[in-house]
Amino acid sequence: MPVVQLADEQTRSDLTTYCARAKALDADGAVRLQAGGQSLAVWVGVQSSRELSGQGTTLGLRVLALSEPAEVDTVVPVAAVGDRLARQSAGMRLDIPPQEVRASWASVSPPRGGWSPAGSIAISELREIAQQGIAEIAQGVPSGSGAAAVEDLRRRVWGRPLPGESADTLPGSVAFAAYALGFLVGDSAQVFTAGRWHRVTTPTGHVLSR
Repeated sequence: MPVVQLADEQTRSDLTTYCARAKALDADGAVRLQAGGQSLAVWVGVQSSRELSGQGTTLGLRVLALSEPAEVDTVVPVAAVGDRLARQSAGMRLDIPPQEVRASWASVSPPRGGWSPAGSIAISELREIAQQGIAEIAQGVPSGSGAAAVEDLRRRVWGRPLPGESADTLPGSVAFAAYALGFLVGDSAQVFTAGRWHRVTTPTGHVLSR
């Protein structure tokens, strides 16, 4: 069973909170754990694509420090990671869950480099868009609606482009992901592009969309 050593108690706390937020998005969801050297990239699929090209994918990313080098790349249930963090309440050791799962978004990998600055977005704007979208979905789904109807409404709401200069590039799902995963800190988020990908970055994490 692969093992990673988290850098310190704050890192452990951050990972615990991040996994709890990811589980709130989808209790049966998955996370991709990528360790290379002394960093651990924790990916969350916020919105999967319906296209073979991966267009429409939105991912959350938190990069955490490790105290020892490690090499891991696996997709596991987010609930299993949370359970291990809860059981291993002492120490920085994290045993990677053995049960790998399939997640369509995990096969759509953003580029590691080649990102170019493309402006910024106010944190207050992202928060407002996310809250408005959540309210619209809550009001627009009648009691007893099937899962397909709910998913269609979510895709319509979060597929709308953000207003302003980024209207042709960033979907509303970026605002929702940043809000739901706890990335909306500070005054503004920086935007970067690389090919068909866009990345919105704050001090606590990244949201990537294609």
